[in-house]
Amino acid sequence: MPKTPDELMRYLAELDIEVTTHHHPPLFTVAESRSLRGEIPGAHTKNLFLKDKKDRYFLVTAEEEAELDLKTMHHKIGASGRVSFGKPDALMAMLGVVPGAVTLFGVINDPEGKVTVVLDEELLKDEIINAHPLHNTATTSIRTADLLRFLRSTGHEPLILKLSQ
Repeated sequence: MPKTPDELMRYLAELDIEVTTHHHPPLFTVAESRSLRGEIPGAHTKNLFLKDKKDRYFLVTAEEEAELDLKTMHHKIGASGRVSFGKPDALMAMLGVVPGAVTLFGVINDPEGKVTVVLDEELLKDEIINAHPLHNTATTSIRTADLLRFLRSTGHEPLILKLSQ
């Protein structure tokens, strides 16, 4: 059973990580989320749940405006051959979220470390990063250093790479 947003918030509190959560109507795409710009400071993310030919899974996160080339990404992230989008059932099984709510916070639901987290280095230049708290009806703001600490606490040492064009 995937963790709930309340369980995520308790986990962050146990790590002594302060976050701010803004509630809003459901947002399924980066384009829809642009309506909130100016209301929520910090970097806003785009998240890609990908798999390679050997059924290895990757969660690639970049700043929402970043241009990512899926045709060449496998070379950068160490995937076996070209990557494709992971299926919704795999997304739910591994990260506990549905399409439209993909988030770095989903790694709390991957205790076995089946998903490799890949962060675009440009994203980490912002002090605050925004992500969905396991559902797409809210956005949670977290300090970049605290996000990295959260990822590592879940056993996910992120690959930090130059992905954006």
